[in-house]
Amino acid sequence: MKSKRHSEILALISEFEIENQEMLREKLSERGYNVTQATVSRDINELSLEKALSDNGVACYMRASNASKRQFTGIFGQSVNRVESAGNMVCVKCRAGLASAVCAMFDAMNMESVVGTISGDDTIFILARTESDAVRLADSLKKMI
Repeated sequence: MKSKRHSEILALISEFEIENQEMLREKLSERGYNVTQATVSRDINELSLEKALSDNGVACYMRASNASKRQFTGIFGQSVNRVESAGNMVCVKCRAGLASAVCAMFDAMNMESVVGTISGDDTIFILARTESDAVRLADSLKKMI
């Protein structure tokens, strides 16, 4: 029953902008899952759901990976001035003082094509596995600016 409820929760948060536990509890009830707020709270923790802004600007529950990506995209877009690749390196130029924070969020994404990163005050160097990985990464990061 619990795994079915968890699957239903994941379906609900992908279908609706679920803003709070009560809203989630109500949606579950509509689908035949009569649960308490405490159960919903435990489910949220067990599923590692996070709140993040949707495309519509609504703070709602999302899977951790989706929330992290959205949060990264928002911060990246506001913090970065320029992205360039050279060889298997990507250079990200940030506003003064923001490179470390952007780099920490980037590192948390654990990208397989990235060997490692180094950040300073306003610059991040990303070492990609291959030159083509660096070009693809730079292209996708440029789209976030």
